Amino acid sequence: MDCVIQKAEVLGGAHLMRIIWQDGADSIYPAVWLRDNCQCPDCYLDSAKARKLLIEALDVYIGIKDLMFDKKKVHIMWPNDHYSEYKADWLKKRCFSQQARERLQKELFLPECQYWGSEFQLPTLDFEDVLKDDEHAYRWLSSLKKVGIVRLTGAADKRGEVLKLGKRIGFLYLTFYGHTWQVQDKIDANNVAYTTGKLSFHTDYPALHHPPGVQLLHCIKQTVTGGESEIVDGFNVCQKLKEKNPRAFQILSSTFVDFTDIGVDYCDFSVQSKHKIIELDDKDQVVRINFNNATRDTIFDVPVERVQPFYAALKEFVDLMNCKDFKFTFKMNPGDVITFDNWRLLHGRRSYEAGTEISRHLEGAYADWDVVMSRLRILRQSVQNRN
Repeated sequence: MDCVIQKAEVLGGAHLMRIIWQDGADSIYPAVWLRDNCQCPDCYLDSAKARKLLIEALDVYIGIKDLMFDKKKVHIMWPNDHYSEYKADWLKKRCFSQQARERLQKELFLPECQYWGSEFQLPTLDFEDVLKDDEHAYRWLSSLKKVGIVRLTGAADKRGEVLKLGKRIGFLYLTFYGHTWQVQDKIDANNVAYTTGKLSFHTDYPALHHPPGVQLLHCIKQTVTGGESEIVDGFNVCQKLKEKNPRAFQILSSTFVDFTDIGVDYCDFSVQSKHKIIELDDKDQVVRINFNNATRDTIFDVPVERVQPFYAALKEFVDLMNCKDFKFTFKMNPGDVITFDNWRLLHGRRSYEAGTEISRHLEGAYADWDVVMSRLRILRQSVQNRN
């Protein structure tokens, strides 16, 4: 990025500043935005990277009194003789052109998404390498963001390994099932996952209004027969559903569905939520899937005439998930940890035989995407600085 200033001038009756860069590009900045983002110690707390200037103190119709510049900095005097200066690279990064805004949003949120189906090759890294080396940890989290799932191998076959990953990213997401939870056959199970039966494709915990973004599952013990894991790229399936049956896609992305979870674990709980099964952003892009058939409530808050069309749409969505072109099946071995995007992937499990002893044991945990993305940005900076 060429951040050398060739010219800076005031436009629009002093309400705009224009910069012409040495590379020939130009940028326009509103005066009110410049004043709001003054970087001086009175207006900005650098140690916290936070604005001190209050909106109450901001003149939203402010104009520029005087403007000076050199190759690397712009100097502005405001009508009340407050002085501000802005570095060239800081300004260019925050240019208001569509191209510059898109570039910065990609840098901040890493939206790249690689869809996959049954041909999927599961990204795999070493568990200890991820814990000890920033470059491996960066590869782990960047692949998790892009592809939606990463397998880590070589963890010890005992409880507590997912806690280490929690510390590696920052901290885990506490739910009513605890900081971690044990997936195994239990008498009077308080969750269908704690049985030996088949689990159909689902996302975890749509009964919460903010379902956990990332799930971690560590295999401690594995049954000899059965118990295979199945995953599907929900975003890929949504795209196919929209192409194949736009009406079904519209129903699932506009109908609020009730979810519930009631019981006792970490503490007693009675949870209720409402979600669209396919959640879209303001650009009509799929950003989250909320679906767990086990915890979909018997209460359904829609007019009676919309019930059957909803079921038909949901059946079509689930049938697509189970199509051989989309689902990927694998078996976890003791010491494997799978980490995956719970907002994007739907996962399931094949049934296995119940026995007198526990034959299959996974330890699970959740993390919030905000925590994961925070660590990913820090690791990216660390790796870039190293290189």
